[in-house]
Amino acid sequence: MRIAVIADIHGNLPALEAVLEALDTLQPDQIVVSGDVVDGGPDSAACWERVKQIGCPVLRGNHERYVFDYGTERADPLWATPQFGPLQYTRNSMSDEQIKEIAALPTSWQSPAAPGLLIVHASARRDSDSVLPHTPIEYLDEMFAGVDDSLIIRSHNHICSTRDWRGKRIVTTGAVGLSLDGCPQAKFCVLTQDIQGHWRVDHRAIKYDVDAAVRRFTESGYLDATGPLGRLFVREVATGSNHVVPFLRYLGPHRQGASLEIVEAALNEFYAGMMI
Repeated sequence: MRIAVIADIHGNLPALEAVLEALDTLQPDQIVVSGDVVDGGPDSAACWERVKQIGCPVLRGNHERYVFDYGTERADPLWATPQFGPLQYTRNSMSDEQIKEIAALPTSWQSPAAPGLLIVHASARRDSDSVLPHTPIEYLDEMFAGVDDSLIIRSHNHICSTRDWRGKRIVTTGAVGLSLDGCPQAKFCVLTQDIQGHWRVDHRAIKYDVDAAVRRFTESGYLDATGPLGRLFVREVATGSNHVVPFLRYLGPHRQGASLEIVEAALNEFYAGMMI
């Protein structure tokens, strides 16, 4: 049994196409998309349609939730401010039918054909949990309470990793469309089960046309529409490194929801500080 798990595409169509081309050669028995197909890059709707064409299980990630919650009572009020232009762009680029489809996605995948395996986006508890090398065991107990599977595959943090947890393995896949490990390639993982039922996990990195992906940010009108966070997302694609979350932390709660001019000034401060 061979299963390919791809995730965190984030509207990066060239990266997705490169991975699907590699999977055409690999011919796994099963493909599972473990969330965050949309939001971040300019081609969320196209990526969603391309993923549907595969006909494989697709899980809901936190960015799918942001998109279908946007404009509802469940939305964070900050999402309507100018600094969240990328989310607004993504929501406006997708049809009502597509929004219904992503809202109906499941949050986990298991199969009788793959005993002992659980696939989620972030954790068994919610779609936004982080599993890092320093995450305490007690936190993992809360994230995966009641999970008996020996192998847990997750995504969300965009960097390939493996954690041992109480006799089980928790593997993070890496990201197809927004790599954050300093290497701007498309990452995914392949699971292979031997005849004894043991799983081997191989992380894969695929070169793709990063320049074409970066051009899409301009050609699509995305950069003109999305403001400071849009520029941060294109830097992530171009460099394969983390910009959005560090900037939002730098911005801090006292400046979140501020005017676009204040956010622009903060972004200049942020990058000036990085160059010191």
